[in-house]
Amino acid sequence: MNKNTVLAWATFIMIVCGVGLIALGAFKYDDVAGWGFASVGIGFFAIAWVFNALKGRV
Repeated sequence: MNKNTVLAWATFIMIVCGVGLIALGAFKYDDVAGWGFASVGIGFFAIAWVFNALKGRV
């Protein structure tokens, strides 16, 4: 596994975790905690975007 493969797997895992957190915030928690889960899920998407942008540059 080279560096690009590791970054690709990290991006995929971060996207899956982000979708899971957003789903928890949307479907399980109806109070303020849902907003927190959803915002952290969006943060996971942002980090995954950075990992994807780093592929080929590291």
